[in-house]
Amino acid sequence: MSTNIFTPFTEEELMPKEEKLEVIKKGKQFSIGIPKETCLNERRTCITPDAVQVLVEHGHEIIVESGAGEGSFFTDLQYSESGAKITNDPKEAFGQDLILKINPPTEDEIDFMKPNTYLVSALQINLRDKGYFLKLAEKKINAIAFEFIVDEYKQLALVRLIGEIAGTVSILYASELLALSNGLMLGGITGVRPAEVVILGAGIVGEFATKAAIGLGASMKVFDNSLSKLRRLHTMVDSRVPTSIIDPKELSKSLRRADVVIGALPRLNMTPIVTEDMVMKMKKGSVIIDITIDNGKVIETSELTTMEDPYIIKHGVIHCGLPNLTSRMPRTTTKAISNFFLSYILNYDEEGGFENMLIRKNEMKQSLYMYKGRHTKKIICDRFGLTYHDINLLIF
Repeated sequence: MSTNIFTPFTEEELMPKEEKLEVIKKGKQFSIGIPKETCLNERRTCITPDAVQVLVEHGHEIIVESGAGEGSFFTDLQYSESGAKITNDPKEAFGQDLILKINPPTEDEIDFMKPNTYLVSALQINLRDKGYFLKLAEKKINAIAFEFIVDEYKQLALVRLIGEIAGTVSILYASELLALSNGLMLGGITGVRPAEVVILGAGIVGEFATKAAIGLGASMKVFDNSLSKLRRLHTMVDSRVPTSIIDPKELSKSLRRADVVIGALPRLNMTPIVTEDMVMKMKKGSVIIDITIDNGKVIETSELTTMEDPYIIKHGVIHCGLPNLTSRMPRTTTKAISNFFLSYILNYDEEGGFENMLIRKNEMKQSLYMYKGRHTKKIICDRFGLTYHDINLLIF
């Protein structure tokens, strides 16, 4: 009787083998540069030491220029203990795969960058010139602007985040300036009328400015040409604030009574809403804060100001035109921005890096205003006379 047993396996295949464990595939790790801000007396930064620690644990190399966090009260020692490398050379900070900045780099700083670098910063289009975009194009930079970053819900995620802070800060700072100019308190007390506040814009900035003004007890009115935004604001504040579309006669009447005017409407390539004649009729000592001045003036008499000289006086009215108003609360703003970028970068890690995300996700494409030196935002190309390239034809 035969003892042979039929089997389709060879003797080698039947030998015990080592167990194979699943290896989790991680995305491409890259180096991240955090340069020190040099423009507009900027105090904010993009990443906190806590966020640095998480990114280092995920395999990224973080290069922080010495003093980058001082304005937000974060020391070099805190960044170093979190795993970052501290450098005194700005060229090293700008020489990484990904650069995170608050303000756009200067032309000298662009020279420090290597080709095909990813740059993430604010754009502040009203403060840029054609030379800035041509200089970036020479280096074949991939540039992403805060103003264009969208999430999976098609929302301008970072614009909303900073807008929430800007709206609140605008009212707090207006309260300071009002006390300085004519000794008024923004909110009323028993037997004394509250100050009058006019807010131009019912978007995110306008919404949070409205909430802050209500909290202080001010009397107010909100103007916007979007009925849907006004309706949404009504819902948010329980219909306690009178609203109006931007009718010149109604607006002019409200401005004459106003103690504080907050401009919160982007006016890119558009004429200002509040004319110089309207400003001349305002009360002496009243305050104007034009929050969106880096995206076009809401008030004709507004001018860009700096943290050193935050306001000017025209026609007896205080004008504040800080493009980085949230820099007055640098630590809070830095923490908020850092929380966003931590999830932003880790999300792209899971998808295999920026290049893979550009192919897979349309919202990533919409965040770019330059891809490998080609200009991909029509609004920018139209304004500065640049050659426009459709991002969908460059990335398949």
